[in-house]
Amino acid sequence: MKRIVFTILLLLTIFSHTYASYIYIPMNEKQSNHLKAYGIAYWILQNDIEVDWLLNYEGGSFMCKYYQKFENELIIRGVSYQVISDAQANSIIENIASPSSNTDIMKLEKFPKIAVYSPKSKLPWDDAVTLVLTYAEIPYTVIFDDEVLAGDLPKYDWLHLHHEDFTGQYGKFYRSFKNIPWYIEQQREFEESARKHGFNKVSHLKLAVAKRIKEFVSGGGFLFAMCSATDTYDIALAAEGIDIVERMYDGDPADPTAQQKLNFENTFAFDNFKISRDPYEYEFSNIDNQFSERGLREENDYFNLFEFSAKWDPIPTMLTQNHTRVLKGFYGQTTGYKKNLVKPDVVIMGENKSIKEVKYIHGVFGKGFWTFYGGHDPEDYQHLVNEEPTDLNLHPNSPGYRLILNNILFPAAKKKKQKT
Repeated sequence: MKRIVFTILLLLTIFSHTYASYIYIPMNEKQSNHLKAYGIAYWILQNDIEVDWLLNYEGGSFMCKYYQKFENELIIRGVSYQVISDAQANSIIENIASPSSNTDIMKLEKFPKIAVYSPKSKLPWDDAVTLVLTYAEIPYTVIFDDEVLAGDLPKYDWLHLHHEDFTGQYGKFYRSFKNIPWYIEQQREFEESARKHGFNKVSHLKLAVAKRIKEFVSGGGFLFAMCSATDTYDIALAAEGIDIVERMYDGDPADPTAQQKLNFENTFAFDNFKISRDPYEYEFSNIDNQFSERGLREENDYFNLFEFSAKWDPIPTMLTQNHTRVLKGFYGQTTGYKKNLVKPDVVIMGENKSIKEVKYIHGVFGKGFWTFYGGHDPEDYQHLVNEEPTDLNLHPNSPGYRLILNNILFPAAKKKKQKT
């Protein structure tokens, strides 16, 4: 009798899956591994199957046509899912389409090609984006100055800027690390690269790279940056043609009138900021909210995500999909941005209103888009040089890391790819 019952159950399972039409991947608290769910969505796109991103529906869930190999992959990667019928899928679609519901469906059509701008040499800190891409099993290519200046950016849809200093001041680590081998090697490597490309200063090399990245965005590319790669990028653009770098970084003194000559029309996000003139200060400008200004501790440091209209404002809606609207704060060399220095046309997606600090912002430039995210590691409150990288096996449901992965899938929603 037991054998007969088992056979019947097995046949029912096979029958139900044979006639099931969709796979539904919840992204609310029921999801066992939010981060790998993004990797599954990307992998399905790699298999030339569209994915429906259900904006503001159960945490930004995913749905696609049922295939056995997709279900097998979900099981292997430990991602929660449901196999649902045509009728169940249609019911979800009808609920989302209701005018009274702040929900919508965004079709993801083609997987984006991803590049990470990062030095090839080993640095004594990790990068949250490469950590989560690796954990989610999303492929990417590492590029740096050679590839950018060779014109390779149009090969990619999405570019992440590692924690780079585009001002040519080596992260302003001089005071603490000038005699440490990794710092000496980084300076030697960057100066050699500058000479190879015909520049007499690293700051000139980095400005040329920044301008190529700006062209990439203008032509339809997607740019995502975190930590110091956000404010130093804008500072470098504003300081075009101006020496803001002191002697220990480039061999000659900075222009004493540099501040008055900054051109804020060149920047993406920030306006009317003041650069740091102290070469020993571990800070680039007053854009960043420093520890003494913030007045927060780990236990009370949070920021809030805004909720946007899914039907009328789909882009920031995509970028803020999450299973919570309150996220833990975290430090970086650039932790967060003073709200009064953010340009008025920038979309603010996450902020701590109590200290007037903006954490997560987005904008349009030409045919492309950019997103800046303050801080170094969403699951390490104060990540230090030489500290071990975060083990994302311990944080599979991290809402802070979800914001990064929202940006990864964002280009897949483009109806027509645009290149420089």
